[in-house]
Formats: sequence, C-alpha cells, structure tokens
Amino acid sequence: MNETASLRARAEIDLAALRANVRALRGRAAGAQLMAVVKSDGYGHGAVPCARAAREAGATWLGTATPQEALALRAAGLEGRIMCWLWTPGGPWREAIEAGIDVSVSALWALREIVAAGADRPARVQLKADTGLGRGGCQPADWPELVSEARAAEQAGHIRITGLWSHFACADEPGHPSIAPQLAAFRDMVAYAEKEGVEPEVRHLANSPATLTIPEAHFDLVRTGIAMYGVSPAPELGAPAELGLRPVMTLTASVALVKDVPAGHGVSYGHHYATPAGTTLGLIPVGYADGVPRHASGRGPVLVGGKVRTVAGRVAMDQFVVDLGGDRPEPGAEAVLFGPGDRGEPTVEDWAVAAGTIGYEIVTRIGTRVPRVYVNETAGPAGPADPSGGAAR
Repeated sequence: MNETASLRARAEIDLAALRANVRALRGRAAGAQLMAVVKSDGYGHGAVPCARAAREAGATWLGTATPQEALALRAAGLEGRIMCWLWTPGGPWREAIEAGIDVSVSALWALREIVAAGADRPARVQLKADTGLGRGGCQPADWPELVSEARAAEQAGHIRITGLWSHFACADEPGHPSIAPQLAAFRDMVAYAEKEGVEPEVRHLANSPATLTIPEAHFDLVRTGIAMYGVSPAPELGAPAELGLRPVMTLTASVALVKDVPAGHGVSYGHHYATPAGTTLGLIPVGYADGVPRHASGRGPVLVGGKVRTVAGRVAMDQFVVDLGGDRPEPGAEAVLFGPGDRGEPTVEDWAVAAGTIGYEIVTRIGTRVPRVYVNETAGPAGPADPSGGAAR
C-alpha cells in the first residue's frame, strides 16, 4: 500500500513541473540569469526541495525574504549565490556575511550595521533603489548619500557591492503607467551608482510578471517567484498553460464522511447553507487551519467523485462540507481542491477567485498540518526519472 494513501490531506509537489517552469522562464529571459525565489518555504511548496530542483534546471541564484530563510538553505547544503532582502535592525548580519549570502541594503542604518558586524570576510551587498513601489529601497533623493557611504565601505574592504536592484509595483498590469517611469528611474539610479565607481555583478528589476511581459526589464538577472511554481501572476497575463507553465502543487484530502440528510438541513456554522432537497453531504477534513480560505465559504470548488462540487456553508477550522447531490463516494475517496486541471479539477486561480484574493495567497497559506509529498524528485537526462516516487514530510 502507498504509505501516503491514508493521509488526511496532502499537497503533492511535482518537481518535474517546477524544473520545466524554470527552463521555460529562462527561455523567456534569454541572456539574463535567473533567481529562483523560495521565500515563505518556497511559496508553500517546500524551500529546500524546490531550491534544489530549480538549481538542477539552471537557476544560478536563490532568493529569500529573511536571513533565517537564507541561512536555512545554507544549512541544508545549498551552495552558490543566495540573496535575502528583508532585514530589521539587529539582524544576523555576521552569520549571513560569513555564509556568503548577498544582503540587501536600502538605508544607511543597515550599511552601518554590516560594517559594525566585523565579519571575517567582506559582505556581499546589493543596494536597493525605491523606483516607485514605495516599500523597501532607497529614495532617489537619498541615493547619492547611500552610494557614497557604500563606496567608502567598499574601498575600506568592509563590503563588495555585488548588485543594484529594485522592484516593480504594477508589472502584473500590462501597460500600467507606472512601468515606464520605474524603468527610467532604475536606469538613472544605476547610471549614477556606476558613475560613482560601483561595478555591480548584477542589476535586476524584473519579478515574475516582468519576466513574462517586459523584456526590456530583464537586465542581468530576473527574479521568478510565483511563476516558477506554475501559478499565473495575474489573470490579465493569462492562465498558466497560456504562459507555458504547469502548476506544481496539487492539494487533496480524503473524504471523511458521507451521510444522508433531509431537505432544509442546515450545514456548518451559522447555517448559511440549507439543503434544498434530500441529499448526501460529504465531509472534507481540511479547514482554515490548513490554509483553506474561510472567505471561500459557499464558493470554493472541489472535485469529488468526478464532479466539481462547491463548499456548502462555512469553512471551519478543520473541515468543510460539500453537497454531493445524492452521490455516495466511499469514505476515503479523493477530494481534489486544486491542481493542474488535467482531470477537470479546480485550479489555484479558481480558488483565488472564490476567495477574492490572488493565487500567491492560496498556495503560501497551505499550513504545516498538510504534508508535502514530493514526486519526480530525480531528473534524468530526458526528464523525470521517478514519475511515481515521493516522500512525505
């Protein structure tokens, strides 16, 4: 018996699909290196397995938000270039620097903490410009001061400025009027830094949507996050298949109970759904504690017994109900919340619409109670060598 067959729920992660996505994205950005972004535990898919698969497919960089995420990759034996960008005062600068991790600097306080860390090697520093997103990054008015102090630290041997970078605000909205000004601002800020003597290894601005749609933003490196996992960055850009991508995660659960109920029977908290006629109800043993969005109550789609059903009533913490309309699948039957869509099952995008959110949130919120089961872990010369293998974690 398959050791994962009895799992209450499972998130199957197809690493062959991830490798194919990385290769497709590299093709979209020919001439640029690719950073595989594996923050938030690989967008819910598992950072370490996904990082390894991305490396196998030609990703030359790995990206994380927090230094702890980056250090965990190193601890797992992942070598090569890793960058992290979400720092707060007092962060583990020395550990990251000595682990050879590229660290992002948006302000003087961070640069000064790096110098004060007293690491045994020069820090690899990437200066971030705020070209219009209004989050991290140095404002244009403050850029000369940051560049000047960074150059002084570089000349003193404390740091090596390895990159100049920024982030788009609206690349997922094709033709948005902010895109051209951000490109222009980035070019200007890069030109200023280079005039002051900065010689970056990489200049990068493109996230997933920009990688797919704004070739002039590719520069030396593209940072692909959600697209690497086969999820469309935005409905306006197209479905995954239209973008040459394949969803990596399939979320399933085992039907826990099937029972007959009469007409007018209330279902789940608040009785927001009552059966219109005598019917059968199926209990699906996952809920918002597992990452199933409560906002999809009454709307979330699920494939059970070859038919797409809809969440009946509210999603609870550990479970929800579907109205089976008189069908009687056996307890233990598979319920597919989302997947690639090959079998007519819903997709991540379908759940995003049902919950009024974006695909990013659907996959990243799948919780740790749901085991990740990896398939196609080994890539042979012509593709996956183990199409049925996998291990839960």
